[in-house]
Amino acid sequence: MAQPAWQDPVLLPLDTAPVPEYGSGSLADLLPTLAAGQEVPGFTAAIPELTPADRNCVFLIDGLGWEQIKAHPDEAPFLYSLLPTSRGSTGRPLTAGFPSTTATSLASVGTGLPPGEHGLPGYTARNPETGELMNQLRWKPWTAPKGWQPYPTVFQLADAAGVHTAQVSAPMFEQTPLTKVALSGGSFLGRLSGEDRMDVAAQRLAAGDRSLVYTYYSEVDGKGHRFGTDSDAWRGQLMYVDGLARRLAEQLPPRSALYITADHGMIDIPFDEQSRIDFDEDWELRAGVALLGGEGRARHVYAVPGAEADVLTVWREVLGEQFWVASRDEAIAAGWFGPTIDERVYGRIGDVVAAAHDDVIITASVNEPHESAMAGVHGSLTPVEQLVPLLEVRS
Repeated sequence: MAQPAWQDPVLLPLDTAPVPEYGSGSLADLLPTLAAGQEVPGFTAAIPELTPADRNCVFLIDGLGWEQIKAHPDEAPFLYSLLPTSRGSTGRPLTAGFPSTTATSLASVGTGLPPGEHGLPGYTARNPETGELMNQLRWKPWTAPKGWQPYPTVFQLADAAGVHTAQVSAPMFEQTPLTKVALSGGSFLGRLSGEDRMDVAAQRLAAGDRSLVYTYYSEVDGKGHRFGTDSDAWRGQLMYVDGLARRLAEQLPPRSALYITADHGMIDIPFDEQSRIDFDEDWELRAGVALLGGEGRARHVYAVPGAEADVLTVWREVLGEQFWVASRDEAIAAGWFGPTIDERVYGRIGDVVAAAHDDVIITASVNEPHESAMAGVHGSLTPVEQLVPLLEVRS
């Protein structure tokens, strides 16, 4: 609850923000661990709880966090039954990484690197070379992909080492820059229906003595954004994807491990002024700000040169009871983006980084009308957004 106007706000200490388990239990650690178990050179098993398998399949369900599965045993009986198998049968989740958003997480999965190294540190981030906001999910404005994310993917390195490697996803994703920089390597097989993706993934898994197959489903996230996770539309998608997971699990060839995970969880935010703070209508928050990046629960704030300290002070005074508000260097030192930050990535991170603690969002009704109208959102460090499953089925 906000303090009376004559009292100083009680700011959230930065050391109370949960830091992702980079190096031992984050999404970035999954594929390197699987590749190490398949004897791909250059990788070590970062997640010690996992047992190697000759054939590995990763099924990533966009937007289906750990807390959502736990809360819906009736809609997702198969996934719920697998919760004890998570993270090598420890019954524990992984962490997504910060921010907990699709572009960042998919890049972490595919490259095996934290955001501070792969360089996709949010939904939108400033390009230091142009000064423009770069939408890293939609890749607008166009930016040379290899310059933005120069590292090889785990799929590329596994393919070069003789592992049968494939991605099975919607055809529209085959040529996207995000796929190229995060998930390319081996074969891409586009299939429209979820059932076809599960069947083809199982076939590709059986096609090699050592196989690494990735498949993906997006509409749990899509319905959550539009209607919220407390909607019939979202629950219907959860029921559907539960059936897809079972379908794939029942087709595993011998010597296989199936890992079902997600890129982030999701939280519903009420449509009221207390829960949705409109940056475009708030003169205090706008003062000294050149660009507003990121997304509602994980904001990158780029200050007018010389105004960085003032912007940090104001954002802390206005939002510091509800958000962890850090300077760029404080967020880096806290490890939010990983243990190291590449030089090319440093300027992509906001002068101020604001991560939501409470059930609140910073919208931008004029400049981000679509995003501001979303019912379900994500991006921050809270467990409902950050924790993702690593459910396991072996044959």
